[in-house]
Amino acid sequence: MGHDRGLAVFGCVALPARTARIPSSETGIGAESQSRPALNLSKALVLTEIGPKRDPATLKLFLSNMERLLHAKAHGVRVIGSSTLALCHLASGAADAYYQFGLHCWDLAAATVIIREAGGIVIDTSGGPLDLMACRVVAAGTREMAMLIAQALQTINYGRDDEK
Repeated sequence: MGHDRGLAVFGCVALPARTARIPSSETGIGAESQSRPALNLSKALVLTEIGPKRDPATLKLFLSNMERLLHAKAHGVRVIGSSTLALCHLASGAADAYYQFGLHCWDLAAATVIIREAGGIVIDTSGGPLDLMACRVVAAGTREMAMLIAQALQTINYGRDDEK
């Protein structure tokens, strides 16, 4: 992974057990996407992962975030077992949005390049610019979808990777 002022500029994710494809991209090169992103939440497949904390308070917040998206009429919310794979599904157009709290910078960096080069957006759960060290992310095919997801979420605090 290369970097330029705190942003990842090259990313490659190897998923040989899941697919014959290896998603990769470099800033300014572009990445392949197979479909158009959903423009409203009622047609959106949203992916997430539980994160490493499993205490009762954290699990309550995690389930509350899923419930908030479902009450907002998201078409579906899924946990598929791999944050990096979920982010690559988003980049390929197989999903419309992704969010997670507790995702480390090394899990996120390569996928951010691939998503951005495929035309997607990657932001902080607050709706601001992504901070790779903040352990939280929202990604989507459009800025509007990313903001809809971010506005629905309650923060789960995992600290920062640069403070551990």
